[in-house]
Amino acid sequence: MQHFFKISLLFFLTLPTISKEIKPAFILKSKGLVNDFVLDGLELYVANNEGSVEIFNIEKEEKVGEIFIDPLLTTKDVWTNVKILSVDRYKGKTLIVSTAKDGYRNVWIDDGKKLTLLINTKKKSTVKEARFVNEKDFVYGTLGYDIARYTLNDSYHAYKNQIEESAFSDMVLSEDKTTMITASESGQVTVIDVKSGKVLKQPKPLNLDNIYKLDYKNGNIITAGQDRRVGVYPKNGEPYYLKSKFLVYCVGLSPSGKIGIYSANENNDLQLFNVSTGKKTDILTGHDSVPSTIKFFNEDGFFSAGYGYRIYYWNLKGSK
Repeated sequence: MQHFFKISLLFFLTLPTISKEIKPAFILKSKGLVNDFVLDGLELYVANNEGSVEIFNIEKEEKVGEIFIDPLLTTKDVWTNVKILSVDRYKGKTLIVSTAKDGYRNVWIDDGKKLTLLINTKKKSTVKEARFVNEKDFVYGTLGYDIARYTLNDSYHAYKNQIEESAFSDMVLSEDKTTMITASESGQVTVIDVKSGKVLKQPKPLNLDNIYKLDYKNGNIITAGQDRRVGVYPKNGEPYYLKSKFLVYCVGLSPSGKIGIYSANENNDLQLFNVSTGKKTDILTGHDSVPSTIKFFNEDGFFSAGYGYRIYYWNLKGSK
């Protein structure tokens, strides 16, 4: 009987973990195609291609406000809506990057009362993404892979360094905003000191081609690659990669850095995995466009969007 019990227990422990299929808990709809979004408490700030940042209350699941950028007069004397490429939030302020004339970019800050233009077309800048460091400073990356820190009070650059000859892809700041992780079309990940702009580390690349997106939480880094690889640089452990059957357009990490997620296939599904082991777990289905942005709300839930009109909320404990 004891022998039978041991065999039964061994069989139970070696059974494969049954993964489940998760559907969206709820869906928010933007008036334009979504380019970026950021969470601030219970509010979601969504950058669209119709010239505005829409503000959604995620508890009420409805739009509660909007920040507008004036339309652009083209060379053909036609007014057209600008595209909002990047949005960030910090202590009541919104940092916005929008398209401008001649392929250049404008950078704005909104304090809830006034919208102020910080960087205009005279600077001939091609800012792709900007993120707050604190109330007085922000960092940004340009298409040419210049990484810069801009001081609001004095309107000057504390530094502006070109990291590589390759084109810039994405950037993420650490939770304490002292470290910045950037990536490029070369497949290289770079760790940068936010205060000085000094390159701290460039680990051996896991991606052989363009990195579309990356994430950084609790010392863990993951990347989304054109080469169909998910690069994983654990805080503790050896770097490794997961191979996908489709181009990996975006990735995300839970606040603890224990749960990873990536866009998995041509059906726009999202795949969860354990960062420490690389083991794939649940799959999330229901996206109607290629996922391009993932932001966790907490350890059990996150938002995602593609280049479409919908923003999805996923409950990892199961759908409503």
